[in-house]
Amino acid sequence: MSSIDTPLKVSIVAPCYNEEEVIEEFVRRALAAGRSAAEGSFELVLIDDGSRDATWSKIEAMSRQHPEIVGVRLMRNHGHELASTAGIASSRGARILLIDADLQDPPELLSDMMEMMDRGADVVYGQRGVRKGESWMKLTTAAVFYRLLRWLASVDIPSDTGDFRLMTRRVAELLLSMPERDRFLRGMISWIGGRQVPIVYERDERHAGTTKYSYSKLLRLALDAITGFSARPLRIASWAGVITAFIALGLLVYTFYSFEAGWAVTGWSSTMVAITVFSAVQLITLGILGEYVGRLVQQSKGRPLYMVDRVVRDGQDIQLLDCPEMRGARDPRSVTRDPFLP
Repeated sequence: MSSIDTPLKVSIVAPCYNEEEVIEEFVRRALAAGRSAAEGSFELVLIDDGSRDATWSKIEAMSRQHPEIVGVRLMRNHGHELASTAGIASSRGARILLIDADLQDPPELLSDMMEMMDRGADVVYGQRGVRKGESWMKLTTAAVFYRLLRWLASVDIPSDTGDFRLMTRRVAELLLSMPERDRFLRGMISWIGGRQVPIVYERDERHAGTTKYSYSKLLRLALDAITGFSARPLRIASWAGVITAFIALGLLVYTFYSFEAGWAVTGWSSTMVAITVFSAVQLITLGILGEYVGRLVQQSKGRPLYMVDRVVRDGQDIQLLDCPEMRGARDPRSVTRDPFLP
C-alpha cells in the first residue's frame, strides 16, 4: 500500500494569502504539533489563495523538504472561506484541523483538541478568551456582530469563535456536501450539529505581516453569515413596511382632519420629512431583498466553488484530473465519502 493510500490520523489545513513573512514559522510549528499529536501520521495542507508574493514558491520549496506538506494553489483569490473548503476537500486525515497561517491561533493546541475528540466530540472549536493586539474598534464590532448573529440566526453559533477548529471526517464530508457559494464555515459547521465543544485560549497577535481582513471584507462576511442562516431580516423588512403603512394612514387621517378644521397647511419641511422616512424604509427593504436575490442568482449558475491551478505532494506536481483536490472543484455535492479511508 502506497503512502497516499494510507489513512492519516489528522490533516492540518491552512489557507494562505500573501503570508510569505510568516509561512515558514507557521510550517515549523505546525509540523511539530502534528508530530507530537498524531505520532507522525498527519499531513499539512497549505492552500495558496492566489497570493501575489512569494508564498507559493516557499510552499513548493518546503514540500520538497517535508513529505508531510501538501501544497494546493488556486487559480485566483477566492477568499478565505472557499480556500478553506478547497483545503478540506484536499485532506486525507480522519480528523481535520482548520487553522489560519498567521499564528494568531496556536497549532500547539492540537494535542489537547485531539484528546477532547477522543472523549467523543465531533467538533472541538477554539473560543477566544483573550484577543491580543486587537483595536477597541475591532473588538467592539466583533462583539456586536456575534450578539446580533446569535439573535438573527436560526442555529446557535457560538460567540467569539473563528474557523479554528478540529472536526471529524464525517463532519468534514457533510460540510463539503453543502453546495452554497456564499459560505460561512463556522455557521455551517454549527448547523451540522453533533457534539461540539469549546476550548478556550488566548489569541495572539499576528506573528508577522498585516491582516488580510479589512472592514469591508468583514462586513461582507457578516452579510454572508446573516443571509445564510436567517430569514429574519426579510421579516423585519415586512414589519417595517407594515409600521410605515400605519404611519402613512395616520398622516392621511390627520390631513383630512386638518382640511375639515380649516387649519393652514404646514410648510414643505413636514412633507420632506415624510418623504425621506418612507423612501429610506423602501430602499432598505429593497436592499435586503437584493442581498437574498443576488445570492440566489449566483447559486443558480452552478459554477465550481474554486479552481485549482497546481497541486504539489511529496515535492512533485500531481495530475489535477486524478487528484482528490478536484473533488470540490468539480461538484461539492458529489463528495459523499473520503476515498482514502476504509
